[in-house]
Amino acid sequence: MNYQFFKVLCWLTFLLSDFIFSQANQYPWLESSFNQFRVKDIVLPDGFTRVAYPIGSFQDWLRHLPLKDSTEFVKLYNGSLKSNQQVHFRIIQLDVGKNNLQQCADAMIRLYAEYQYAQKRFDKIAFNFTSGHRAEFKTWSAGYRPQVKGNQVSWKKTAAVDSSDFSFRAYLNSVFMFAGSYSLSKELVAVNKLDNLDVGDVFIQPGFPGHAVMVVDLAKSSVGEEKIFLLVQSYMPAQEVHILKNPENPQLNPWYKLKEGKVLRTPEWTFKWTDLKRFK
Repeated sequence: MNYQFFKVLCWLTFLLSDFIFSQANQYPWLESSFNQFRVKDIVLPDGFTRVAYPIGSFQDWLRHLPLKDSTEFVKLYNGSLKSNQQVHFRIIQLDVGKNNLQQCADAMIRLYAEYQYAQKRFDKIAFNFTSGHRAEFKTWSAGYRPQVKGNQVSWKKTAAVDSSDFSFRAYLNSVFMFAGSYSLSKELVAVNKLDNLDVGDVFIQPGFPGHAVMVVDLAKSSVGEEKIFLLVQSYMPAQEVHILKNPENPQLNPWYKLKEGKVLRTPEWTFKWTDLKRFK
């Protein structure tokens, strides 16, 4: 395929995708996401082109996440400022809630769940508690609530049927309370070949605490097979999700190059390249 034609085709795809995302309520936590600066608008280094994805896919949805103004500071759940304001490039326009719950792995869960909720795929919204018990939104929305005693979890009907945004957020808070990097790492699927890295993949290290970051954009070089990507994180205490700077390569910042260095060094955590996993 002619390279110039391919670039025009990608540009037209992005325009159509913009229109679709502006017409549908793909980001239910926002009053409006029309005409906002998005992940896909972050400038690419010379010689790279974004990888194309089907409109409406999880990858395309992540690429269209709206961003706050570049002058914004990262805030914690209680409204105070994150102590280290040197790690973020831009902030995702996604609320953090009023409790210290939406931390690192929780933000990964939130993004995946929000996408499925926007698509009305309620059966896909299900996560494991640290105890190993499954927490399904379809069970929650039917009025059942978890009864936690030690490491045992049972579900009891104590509420009315409700799949509203309010109920969905209450469900997520319950998941955030009883899940984390340890449980999420166990239910994600390992990406055994690093070259298969994709938007929506998660670098994750389980622990108490552990940490997790998500790939939200991906591009390839026009010559050769080099790949670059963008990462987002939340952290401790619970804080706004933000695109990370690249502390190792200021010229490429905020993009990261796949397999550059022996480890993936982010501003607040160092991962092994083998820590890459994805949602099933």
